[in-house]
Amino acid sequence: MKPFEYTKPKTVREALSSATRHSHYIAGGTNLVDLMKKEIDEPDKLLDITNTLPDQIEVKDNGVVIGAMVRNTAIAVNKIILESWPLLSKAILKGASPQIRNMASAGGNLLQRTRCPYFYDLTLPCNKRKNGSGCGALKGNNRMGAIIGYSDACVAVHPSDMCVALAALDAKVNIQKADGSEETMNFLDFHRLPGTNPEKDNNLPENALITSIFVPKNNFSKHFEYLKLRDRESYAFALVSVAAALDMDGNQISEARLASGGVAHKPWRWTKAEDFLKGKQATAENFAEAARIAAEDTAPLSTNAFKVPLLKGAIETALHTCLTNKA
Repeated sequence: MKPFEYTKPKTVREALSSATRHSHYIAGGTNLVDLMKKEIDEPDKLLDITNTLPDQIEVKDNGVVIGAMVRNTAIAVNKIILESWPLLSKAILKGASPQIRNMASAGGNLLQRTRCPYFYDLTLPCNKRKNGSGCGALKGNNRMGAIIGYSDACVAVHPSDMCVALAALDAKVNIQKADGSEETMNFLDFHRLPGTNPEKDNNLPENALITSIFVPKNNFSKHFEYLKLRDRESYAFALVSVAAALDMDGNQISEARLASGGVAHKPWRWTKAEDFLKGKQATAENFAEAARIAAEDTAPLSTNAFKVPLLKGAIETALHTCLTNKA
């Protein structure tokens, strides 16, 4: 590991003013430290922000504000989250391991790198490490790769489970920029597709800080599911995951939310399938049609075509489970 300077700013303003092009903020460090050990990321300076950012969950009239330094475990077991946003809790508990969830911060979860095995191997080409070097996974081992939204430059998929739930729940990200100004960004706009710049995972301005995440009130706390399909039951990234939530009026669907992980460079919302379900009866036939609509836009790679029927089955199963998986 390359030697680095370590400082611990006392305030957000001090952290922002101390940031440089070759520095990184560190919170839980569950992703950054791995990258530093593997010499993929070699910052000159680390700014420890554990004591500068909000670490509380605050209920508002229109939703809940989750401070950027709230640990993932604290979100998942919080009574308010369990009562009003149980989909978020269930998604978090499907991710990583208890030890990592105990350390990982809410803001850091959003900022973990989108990656595949080629990203971790310095002997193999990867445009995320060095744009222009090529994407080894494009025609190589892409079993875990994307089936939608990818480009010739990168086929890696976003690893977070928490972020899939936040995408489904129409969250917002509160940001403080380097100049001290504040910005609120729709969660669906926060992460990027690879395009020609796969080295950029998100749209966070340079040296800016995530201060909190806002999740609006909704009517999805009674009918929800987070289904994660993976090679092993614990501590594994999703082959395909589905966050599903239904607002029901009797057997009629007033609103639907469907998002997936393991399929794209960012958490993916299946908006056309959601639109189809709105106003429909909650039947097996309609759930199957919603799954078909979602899958019709996919374009699998050379070794991951199995993800398409996996996705369809996961969407159908998650929607059925929404009807019985009541908080």
